[in-house]
Amino acid sequence: MTRFVRWTALVVAAGLLTAGCTGGGSGDGSGDGGSQDDGKGASALDWGACKSSGDEPAPGDGWQCATLKVPLDWSKPDGPTIGLALIRAKATGDDRLGSLLFNFGGPGGSGVDMLPSYAGTAAKLRERYDLVSWDPRGVSASEGVRCRSDKDIQAAEAKVDGTPDTPAEERTFLADAVDFGKGCEKSAGKLLAHVSTTDSARDMDRIRQAVGDDKLNYLGISYGTELGGVYAHLFPDKVGRLTLDAVVDPTADAVGHAKNQSLGFQRALDNYLKSTGKDPEQGSREIADLLRRIDAEPLPTSTDGRKLTQSLALTGIVLPLYTKEGWPTLTLALETAEQGDGTALLTLADGYNEREPSGRYGTTTHSQRAISCLDDKQRPSLADVKKLLPEFEEISPVFGPFLGWDLAGWCHEWPVPGQFHTPEVSAPGADPILVIGNTGDPATPYEGARRMADELGKDVGVLLTWKGEGHGAYGSGSDCVDATVDSFFLEGTVPKDGKVCS
Repeated sequence: MTRFVRWTALVVAAGLLTAGCTGGGSGDGSGDGGSQDDGKGASALDWGACKSSGDEPAPGDGWQCATLKVPLDWSKPDGPTIGLALIRAKATGDDRLGSLLFNFGGPGGSGVDMLPSYAGTAAKLRERYDLVSWDPRGVSASEGVRCRSDKDIQAAEAKVDGTPDTPAEERTFLADAVDFGKGCEKSAGKLLAHVSTTDSARDMDRIRQAVGDDKLNYLGISYGTELGGVYAHLFPDKVGRLTLDAVVDPTADAVGHAKNQSLGFQRALDNYLKSTGKDPEQGSREIADLLRRIDAEPLPTSTDGRKLTQSLALTGIVLPLYTKEGWPTLTLALETAEQGDGTALLTLADGYNEREPSGRYGTTTHSQRAISCLDDKQRPSLADVKKLLPEFEEISPVFGPFLGWDLAGWCHEWPVPGQFHTPEVSAPGADPILVIGNTGDPATPYEGARRMADELGKDVGVLLTWKGEGHGAYGSGSDCVDATVDSFFLEGTVPKDGKVCS
């Protein structure tokens, strides 16, 4: 479990992620996919054909990639630079409005990998916008951070207890956290101190300049909402048509985020249990008991001799709660686990952890930890967490203990100091920003959307509520939500604050 459960976990499990790309040669072979400074601090992008990513082929026709150079350290704009990988699909219609930038969450999610699979959802928006996304600094093709090898990741999964029960397990838990941080420092070097949300928000404005837009049009999902809020605070006069979906609570510190997610996932689990005809309180006790038994004796699986640990089981339970369509899969996985077979839950956990059958792991979690630990100034100690655990267990007997313990290990002895307790998102004078909250959202509970709208400021944050299930609202089955978002982006129509879609 990690503090910000990433939105991309859903599409990983569903097998929707398509090939990524990095900056490559131009379509006619004449370009290098890089960028050239325009003499004003921005760069003119040299869009070209996308290259394949790893073993995956490049995305199909209609996709272009480029690399944008930005300062490593924004306080030294004339100093060393890093390259950001971008991807684009040009508008299909003649009445083009500009570019629409996407961030799909994490932190640590690859926009270059994700955008091609999301293009169907955004097909109507593509009629008038170039669809654009990028790998934020420290992510994948943009100087991606990798903190440990695949072999070491799998070894840690087997030996580290996410809810340590003994002093020896506590020592192993904290030692693993220190080792992970050292691996990140070795991999990232000086970059580790420059992958914050504020750094990426400044990168976004450089992207805006590079694509030639006077104002930023943006759709941020999950962590992308925090990034969008920080951008609005830094550049209120550059806010164009900006939408935040599946909203991270900007008023919550590290402990608050962990409590929010305990509440959100428990709420989603309760809704799932009700759908099966079970009493949520009784069903949660049964799942908590199953996890305790697995903690004492990991379950066998049919996957290369690997065993299902308690932490992997919990991760497997988390994943199908991201969408109502995943609930039947959760039922099957829990039933087989009760029968002594951990294969189904392990398969779900592998989907969340981006583990391929070959044993290769993705690095989203590596980037996610590097970014969030640079952001977070609050770093609870082991003693702090032990005092908080009863509160977490009261919020959720299933998820509370894991998310509570996670606070002690996530940024333990991190190599660089954190920057803030909570992000600043106030944006006085900005154009209206559409903020979408889903009442059944597990990872970013609904309450955060109202708080984001309030923090953005009067006449800026406009709240749209969807009474639905799953993480995120746009493209999730609500004609009301989709029509409202489309109208906002395509026509500039701002809905009434407080509009509800059921």
